[in-house]
Amino acid sequence: MAAYVITDLEVFDIACYLEYQQALQPLLDDAAARYLARGGDLRVYEGDYQPRRLVVLEFPSLEAVDDFYESESYQALELQRKACSGARIIAVAGL
Repeated sequence: MAAYVITDLEVFDIACYLEYQQALQPLLDDAAARYLARGGDLRVYEGDYQPRRLVVLEFPSLEAVDDFYESESYQALELQRKACSGARIIAVAGL
């Protein structure tokens, strides 16, 4: 069953973040993950939530998200992401 990672992202240093994105893509490819949304227009229809930039990724399963996120390769790269951005990251299993 597919799983979806939803990230609310605030970028502090765009040049650093673009380097992170380039390094991230091969890891996502290896995890069979794909972008469904990356930035773009958004609308809040109800509530006081004000996301900054939303990123939605699809993974083959919630276990695949766990494996990806906990991997040494991603954790090393995560240090770079935290240096140039802040995020709220959640994952949910699909139907």
